[in-house]
Amino acid sequence: MKHLFQKFLAAAVIASASFTGSAAFAEFPDRPITMVVPFSPGTSTDTVSRLIAKVMSENLGQPVVVENRAGAGGSVGTSEVVKSDPDGYMIAMGTVGTLAINKSIFKDLPYDPEADVTPISFVGYTPTLLVVSADSKFQTLEDLVAASKTGDGVTFASTGNGTSTHLAGELLKVLTGGQMIHVPYKSGAVGLAAVMSGEVDFMFNHPVSAKKNVEAGKLRALGVSGAKGSVVAPEVPPINDTYEGFDLIAWWLIHGPANMPDDVTKKLNAAVTAAMNDDEVRQHFARSGITEGDVALADLKGFISAEVKKWGSIADAAKAKAD
Repeated sequence: MKHLFQKFLAAAVIASASFTGSAAFAEFPDRPITMVVPFSPGTSTDTVSRLIAKVMSENLGQPVVVENRAGAGGSVGTSEVVKSDPDGYMIAMGTVGTLAINKSIFKDLPYDPEADVTPISFVGYTPTLLVVSADSKFQTLEDLVAASKTGDGVTFASTGNGTSTHLAGELLKVLTGGQMIHVPYKSGAVGLAAVMSGEVDFMFNHPVSAKKNVEAGKLRALGVSGAKGSVVAPEVPPINDTYEGFDLIAWWLIHGPANMPDDVTKKLNAAVTAAMNDDEVRQHFARSGITEGDVALADLKGFISAEVKKWGSIADAAKAKAD
């Protein structure tokens, strides 16, 4: 009996070691991946994330589950991801806000976008359009800037203090030397309505929603924030053509916590690359005015650092802080 028990025990130990070893060296991924979207459902970031996650799931053979964890300008969800295990099973859709602007406008940001993340893949970017009411006396960007240097200056709407639409207006003020007074609103739609009604003079807004109102005869576009122009509104001149140094874009970048293994990062990067080649994703980008990302994996950390510096200088000049 004792001999049989010893044989049984030895077999159990071998089986346990075999199971443990196979589990330890299981190929990534062997379970579902969570992609945190640090904003509410229905936002442009949420829509882009869900399209990409769908194709990533097919490529990786495991579900990539999107979870919305909004709050504090995207800082809540981003913080959860950077504090998670760096095993590739929790990643986030980062934005120009969460990975660049927030570092300057939040007093106690619970993470450092330069030190606490592993960049996985650049997704895409979009500029904004500077628009005025169709009834506005400003026919050109030069008209607007000239008016900003007389009397009480001009006013501009934004989607809130410290947002990219706010800081775009502040950069224009710095580069032109004009008097441009910031008026924050709760959303882009409300801000655009204020521009259309003449309540404020201008606003930087997403090219698709702005262009629709331009085509409807409610707005006039005077410039585009990206130096390369907009694929949705190629006829609108870049502001950088007149005021050199004005090159601001909104962007998306998938990342995980710091210290992720290189092989896991590369596998996730390949899955995102496959998603970017998907017809449905490409069609959505074309409709939404999003240009596919062209930053290589090896250059992503440098890109983030450069964006932190650029937006930080604008935020400092504007003395911009989060609401």
